[in-house]
Amino acid sequence: MKRSAPYNFIVVLLLSGLCLAGLSGCGFVGFPGVYRIDIEQGNLVDQEMIEQLELGMSRRQVRFIMGSPLVEDTFNPDRWDYPYVIRNGRTIIREAQVSIYFENDRLREIRGDYLPEWAKPEEAAEESTQDAELVTDEEPAAS
Repeated sequence: MKRSAPYNFIVVLLLSGLCLAGLSGCGFVGFPGVYRIDIEQGNLVDQEMIEQLELGMSRRQVRFIMGSPLVEDTFNPDRWDYPYVIRNGRTIIREAQVSIYFENDRLREIRGDYLPEWAKPEEAAEESTQDAELVTDEEPAAS
């Protein structure tokens, strides 16, 4: 019994579609046990770096401490942005954003997830000093 050419074409087309659907399903669910590397994007910024910044620093001094900004806004040259994201696959492990503002080429303001003591809002600064007072006011236990 001889099969016709259109029948063979339909069978090949159906098998190809089935294989394609199966492979795309594996990508959606993910293969178990497959290692995914951590991907870092942006500038790594931590509190220690931010604490070194002082009001009135020049752009050159800020660049020395923080590194080159990832984003230098064309429309606002007095703002530098330092975004940072580390993710494993689609899962975000850590994300941070710091924006530095200049006025007359001198550091004027810092906003974002990390702030130096001088840039924190007054309520947060008062809370941190109250916490420090609580720790220092405690009397040592008698031995």
